[in-house]
Amino acid sequence: MPQIPEKIHELTVGQLSARSGAAVSALHFYEAKGLISSRRTTGNQRRYGRDTLRRVAFVRAAQRVGIPLATIRQALAQLPEERTPTNEDWARLSAAWRTELDERIKQLGRLRDHLTDCIGCGCLSLETCVLSNPDDAFGERMAGSRLLPVRNPATGGDEG
Repeated sequence: MPQIPEKIHELTVGQLSARSGAAVSALHFYEAKGLISSRRTTGNQRRYGRDTLRRVAFVRAAQRVGIPLATIRQALAQLPEERTPTNEDWARLSAAWRTELDERIKQLGRLRDHLTDCIGCGCLSLETCVLSNPDDAFGERMAGSRLLPVRNPATGGDEG
């Protein structure tokens, strides 16, 4: 990995890519989404502050655990500009995300368990299938593997 001399306070997109492990296209995408920022030289080339290395690492770590980019952007917006996110920043923000991740894990566990039931049953009945009919929303109206529109004899149109 190329070393950047301490006296250099700004990085080119290529240097940032090489140091962070993120593709140049990913860095451009992150910038377009407001996750990182750059300044433009008189020749219209991007230059990133050294603190952007830590921001990119922060974004990539959050993405790996499934945090949406919009949530990451909100978190980074809470930090002062041109300051490297610290361990304390990460701890505070990740603690807030923990509840969201725990809930997603529970949902995935329920989905896995119900998928196994569904494969074993094979009916996909709207009356009983928790995958096709979460919370039995249609169970009171009718049974079957799909809902067909109900014709209204008065209007000739579909209901439902």
